[in-house]
Amino acid sequence: MLLSLQACSSPKSAAPGAVDQARLLNASSEPDNWLAGGGGFDEQHYSALDQINAQNVARLGLAWSFEVDTNRGQEATPLVIDGVMYTSTAWSKVYAIDARTGKQLWQFDPQVPGDAAYSTCCDVVNRGVAVWRGKVFVGTIDGRLIAIDARTGDQLWSVQTFDRSHPYAITGAPRVFKDKVIIGNGGAEFGVRGYVTAYDTETGKQIWRFYTVPGDPSKGPDGAASDSVMPMATRTWAGKWYTMGGGGTAWDSIVYDPEFDQVYIGVGNGAPWNRQVRSDGKGDNLFLSSIVAVDADTGKYKWHYQQIPGESWDFTATQPMMLATLSIGGKPRRVLMQAPKNGFFYVLDRKTGKLLSAKAFVPQTWADHIDLATGRPVMSENAYYQNGAKVMSPASVGGHNWQPMSYSPRTGLVYIPTVRWSMRYDQDPAFKFRPGAELNQGAAISLDPAAPWGTGALIAWDPLRQREVWRVPQPEMINGGTIATAGDLVFAGDAHGTFSAFGARDGKRLWSFKQPSGILAAPASYSIDGVQYIAVLVGKGGGAMGLPDVNRPRIPRLNGRMLVFKLGGKAVLPRVDLDLPPANPPGQTFSLATVALGGRLYGDKCARCHEGVAAPDLRRSNALSDAETWKAVVYDGVLTDTGMIGFSKLMSQAQVEAIRAYVGDLALELQKEAKTAPGKGATAKDMARAKPQ
Repeated sequence: MLLSLQACSSPKSAAPGAVDQARLLNASSEPDNWLAGGGGFDEQHYSALDQINAQNVARLGLAWSFEVDTNRGQEATPLVIDGVMYTSTAWSKVYAIDARTGKQLWQFDPQVPGDAAYSTCCDVVNRGVAVWRGKVFVGTIDGRLIAIDARTGDQLWSVQTFDRSHPYAITGAPRVFKDKVIIGNGGAEFGVRGYVTAYDTETGKQIWRFYTVPGDPSKGPDGAASDSVMPMATRTWAGKWYTMGGGGTAWDSIVYDPEFDQVYIGVGNGAPWNRQVRSDGKGDNLFLSSIVAVDADTGKYKWHYQQIPGESWDFTATQPMMLATLSIGGKPRRVLMQAPKNGFFYVLDRKTGKLLSAKAFVPQTWADHIDLATGRPVMSENAYYQNGAKVMSPASVGGHNWQPMSYSPRTGLVYIPTVRWSMRYDQDPAFKFRPGAELNQGAAISLDPAAPWGTGALIAWDPLRQREVWRVPQPEMINGGTIATAGDLVFAGDAHGTFSAFGARDGKRLWSFKQPSGILAAPASYSIDGVQYIAVLVGKGGGAMGLPDVNRPRIPRLNGRMLVFKLGGKAVLPRVDLDLPPANPPGQTFSLATVALGGRLYGDKCARCHEGVAAPDLRRSNALSDAETWKAVVYDGVLTDTGMIGFSKLMSQAQVEAIRAYVGDLALELQKEAKTAPGKGATAKDMARAKPQ
């Protein structure tokens, strides 16, 4: 398992994973390494390396690639520390790889139970690891925070961070600072209460916990760091929100600020989405859709900024935050920048939380503007759907989601993978809260039939002037994160598998590399013996798994792969079989009523996993043609270990058979229209199936 890990280490640090506070504080002074997911404490996703630059990037080639053993979404940015690459993959697995050669040094598999997949909204993804004093930390889908020996890959300790009887999940990367490791969780839509927890890196002992929304007031304080601020937060809620969890999970961005010794928590959406259902239509509902600053040592509240009081649209503030110093009014200002789902780019004073500026970076219809005096949005009438359906932009996927943006101090620009899409919101009179069983939106969400299908674009944004500088259209809505480099380049991948380098100042595409699997993750850069490398993990899935790629051929699900590039690289990717299995309709007919029932159930129970390319296309399933096999899989759960749970507690056998009837109808149409020809793109029928039910 060892495979001479020390041979990969630089003279600067002989011990594997030797990262501490001093190294992270000075991460910019050792650009040969990529010490944290965002590069350093500032999370700017910027590399000071410039060997690869605008003048020579056309010579970039593949240095090596490494195939991982999971074919679900891959979202992690790798760390590279003294010649060793550490990365997580789907199902919370962790690899150590020789960063020069691509040779595996060790693999750690936490053996996540397959049924944990059902507590995720958006695939069994993992967005990365943290490394500290010889330990590699990973959060698992089923809620464990695990410390792994960076030398051997052996588990050192593990702590369960949430009660598994509640539908939480962990997909985000831990952060480390001052001998603490901090982790949040996801699952707001399933009916949970959000919190983040700091643990001792040596022992796994809990140091502090901060709840992001109040619990049941009748039960008294939680005994947590957030207790002192919960009375204030509770006054902003109404009704019996606590019976539905309240939401506010911190599932992605958590940032440590060494200058003010505080932690910023990006807080998510409400549970359910609709405030009318969640909180009797009243109150700001703190700390939903907020950035909360807490003391790094104690977890005690310092300040908050709420982007959308009374959030009702799944407009989270969990998207990546970055720290920088900008010249504002002729004076240096320490700021926090974020481009969250709601479509506005925010610049905040990090010390006080004061809003300095906010402008829309994508078209939006929910607010007239953000009032700088109060910090609150001036809501448009189009935002509220309590008295009738409204079509709103951005859609719930957001103007920007979790995919990391980057900031270049050389250009002063922020590079954001953006989305333009609209969605129709309405009251749902039939809504019934069902914790853990489905997405508890509390609203009827659908596509606007008059609106175009969503699009994506990589944009360069000037945070001082709050304006777009350049834009590059992308082939789908959901594309990859970015890295900016001192070579005046921006690297990003897209949903069709093209990894590109763009001029940081003008957006000109200077180089690209095409491979078959979609790219979601952000790249990293590092150097060994004077050779600069660019690394990116590829593999489609995640939040894009329920969206068909309407402009590309469907392809089989492929295992994820780490791609690493250098100037003059000559490596070649292995060939893969891209042929699809044929449609497999049942050899029987069903009533129209049964097919219609199956369609409704499919939308409720199946679509969030089985659309797009991440989970199997059920029209081509071997189980579809045989009722007993279908029942064994869908009702009894014989494939639970793979993440496909049985639905015996949620549906009757007749309902499961109705889903088979609906999918069989789709398979029959596919068979007639496409005759199983490989490479046929997603059809209008595919798009219709992807519409939220």
